[in-house]
Amino acid sequence: MGQTLIEKILANHSDQDVVRPGEIVDIEIDVRAARDFGGANVVKNLINNGLDVADPAKTFFTFDCNPTGSDQNYAANQQYCRLFAREKGIKVFDIDAGIGTHLVIEEGIAVPGSTVISTDSHANILGAIGAFGQGMGDQDIAAAWASGKSWFKVPKSVKINLNGKRPENIKAKDIVLNLLNKFGASQLLGYAVELYGEEVEKLSLDERITISSMATEMGAIIVLFPPSDEVIAYAEEKSGRKVEKLAADADAAYDQTFDIDLSSFVPMMSRPGHPDDTIEIDSVKKTKIDSAFIGSCTNGRYSDMVAAANVLKGRKVAPGVVLKIVPATDAVWQRLLDEGYIKIFKDAGALVSNAGCAGCAAGQVGMNGPGEVTISSGNRNFAGKQGAGKVFLGSPAAIAASAVAGYITTADEIPEAPAVFSATGTFETAAKVAKKTAVEHPAVVEGKVWIIEEDNIDTDMIFHNRYLTITDINEMGQYAFDNLAGWEDFAKKAEPGDIIITGNNFGAGSSRQQAVDCFKSLGVQAIIAQSFGAIYERNAINAAFPILTYDDISALELQQRDEVKIDFLAGTMTNIKTGKMVEIGKFSKVQMEIYQRDGLLG
Repeated sequence: MGQTLIEKILANHSDQDVVRPGEIVDIEIDVRAARDFGGANVVKNLINNGLDVADPAKTFFTFDCNPTGSDQNYAANQQYCRLFAREKGIKVFDIDAGIGTHLVIEEGIAVPGSTVISTDSHANILGAIGAFGQGMGDQDIAAAWASGKSWFKVPKSVKINLNGKRPENIKAKDIVLNLLNKFGASQLLGYAVELYGEEVEKLSLDERITISSMATEMGAIIVLFPPSDEVIAYAEEKSGRKVEKLAADADAAYDQTFDIDLSSFVPMMSRPGHPDDTIEIDSVKKTKIDSAFIGSCTNGRYSDMVAAANVLKGRKVAPGVVLKIVPATDAVWQRLLDEGYIKIFKDAGALVSNAGCAGCAAGQVGMNGPGEVTISSGNRNFAGKQGAGKVFLGSPAAIAASAVAGYITTADEIPEAPAVFSATGTFETAAKVAKKTAVEHPAVVEGKVWIIEEDNIDTDMIFHNRYLTITDINEMGQYAFDNLAGWEDFAKKAEPGDIIITGNNFGAGSSRQQAVDCFKSLGVQAIIAQSFGAIYERNAINAAFPILTYDDISALELQQRDEVKIDFLAGTMTNIKTGKMVEIGKFSKVQMEIYQRDGLLG
């Protein structure tokens, strides 16, 4: 009995001539990658266990989750990995390179028949070239970096024959969505799937990548394409070496075989929440959208971008709709630039970002907000994956057409005039908001002091910019001073009624209101400083948060957590324990008026 494609690849990388489903084998890993997501943990696993890198030439970092370096946590991990890479001689595909699984194909690092692992659940995209690719956790990757090998359980194989003629309007994304419609998220769970058929043989590399990239969404270990002559030629050109054309044996044993009529496939989309919740696109046409995204490891290739550009050329994105485009790799980006496609995107009104994963990675281009309806070419649309909105999945051409129309449609049904947004009434609140109950603020307060003897405490020290998306004042207090050295635990120690005493230029820096509101959230009653940053002073006064200045309060002989009494109108501060009093700045008439009406907008 012969071997399937997956069995041959695994056997070729093990110490066995033949492997069978269910066997656990140690396999040599040709390409061992870690992303910016997970990469730092891989390094820490190596260091904490006293392990070294077995073969730096086969080991790579790919910074594709956050290629903009716009998130400080990602930036820290990226730099940590860079430092390790420099010391160990590991190649880094940095934030200008693109998606790691695409790069190993594009650079000829992985070829048909090779084995690849990465901290990427879509590493099985390597099935597009007839290679074994697998996403693994940090410990798995660290072990492979140290030993060059990884254990793997040989999966059962399924053979799918796509018979009949491929309809002209069926894109590669439609093919995989039709397969998802048939098999769902679990019928192929744990299987290695091989695809065959006359039309399958004609699929381009880009199309194969689209289909293989959604093996994970079908629950499959991998979707493998026997490499075509075109793919072999591509791999040989990129790698600079001879590549064997691997194929399953004629007498290979498959657990199941499915014959499917490709000619019956229809254009499809996935409804929000589940990639396998697929439906004919006609059923969701004219659904109004807020935004559109073209990119991801599924549809970020050159041909995907050209398909979108052909729709967008000479057209404009519908008013109010945001179209975001992210090529898969920098080589794709550069080709699009050289051939004029970037101009088409920009002329249409699209945002084009640098190469990377984008919408699948939190904090990157492609996120959406509550109530936002997005149409995306990605592979996942789980609730919360790309934000708080709803995400439909479709092909690049359908995404581009929908962005122009303002609602879900196809390239052959773009209206002459786009759909426009209508008022929802959500923000017609002036008449609905009950008049605030008058708040009586005391002119004299008492509280325990926190003495922070520092000058130039800026707003990033007070409320770091990584928290700027927080809009609920009740959530802000926990982050007060968490970036001020020595005071990171302030929020845990603070008590309602506390008073802060500090030095010069408190609140220097940005205009963020949260740097005031975080103290209100904690119940801090006032801040007394020698001086305040100009914007901070305005923000505090307008928020009815008491701030006062002083020249010299040394006579009070205050100790940490002493109690003081402050009279805002008289401009005095008293040490309650000793009775000693000093003069400080007092409220101006304007400050008192704003304070008593509970804020500038009160």
